[in-house]
Amino acid sequence: MTFNRSSLANHESSEQTVSNVYSNMRKQQTIVRRLLTRAGLFLSVLLLESCGVSNVTIEGSFPTPNISKLPLTVAVYYDDALREFAYLEYSETGAEEFNIESGQSHIELFNAVLPAMFEEVVVVDSMEAAEGRGVDAVFAPLIEEFQLALPAKTKLDVYEVWIKYNMRLVTAEGDYIADWVLTSYGKTPIETFRTTEAAINDAAVVALRDLASSFSLSFTQVPEVRDWLASL
Repeated sequence: MTFNRSSLANHESSEQTVSNVYSNMRKQQTIVRRLLTRAGLFLSVLLLESCGVSNVTIEGSFPTPNISKLPLTVAVYYDDALREFAYLEYSETGAEEFNIESGQSHIELFNAVLPAMFEEVVVVDSMEAAEGRGVDAVFAPLIEEFQLALPAKTKLDVYEVWIKYNMRLVTAEGDYIADWVLTSYGKTPIETFRTTEAAINDAAVVALRDLASSFSLSFTQVPEVRDWLASL
C-alpha cells in the first residue's frame, strides 16, 4: 500500500490535533481538581470555625416586683461595659466553647425593676448628663464576675450560673452615696430535648430574676443607702 505525501501530512496533522485536545483536557482537569481541593479546604475551615464557639444571647422576661415606691427621682447609667457584657467559656482543652452575651438582658431587667422602686426613673447617656436633670441620685450597676458550671465538667445534673455585681449610687454631682456588692445564682436541670445553649439561657434568666428580687428587697437595708435616705 502506498501513501502520497499529502495524505501522510494530513494524517500526522490530525494526530497532532487529537494530542493537543487530550493535553488541554488533562490540563483543564488538573486545574478543576485543584480548585475543588482548595474549595473543599476553605469550606472545611469555615465549618471548623463555625463549630468552634457557640453564641448564646440571654433572653427572658423579668416581672416587676410588688414593692412600695420610694418618692425619689433616680437616673440610671448603663456604661458600655454593661451594655456589651459577654462571658467566654472555655473547654477543658482551652478552646473557646460558649460566648454568652447578657448585656441587653441586664438592661431589660433593671428597666423592669427600677420603676417599681422609685417614683421616677430616667436613663442617661453619661454620668455628667444627670446634672441639671433634677434627680436625687444616679444609679450605675456594674458586672464584676460571671461564672458558668456545665454538667459535663461538674458531673452534676444541672447547669449553674453565678453573677457578681457592684452597685454604685452617687449624687447628680458625682459625690459618693453607696457602693455595695450583690451576687445572684441560677440553675436549671438537664432535660432530654433541650440544647445546651437553651439550658445556659434558662439558668442565666433564673440568676437575673434572683438579682431582681435581692436588689429590690435589700436596697433600703444597705447601711450607706439607709443613712442617705435618713438625711433627705
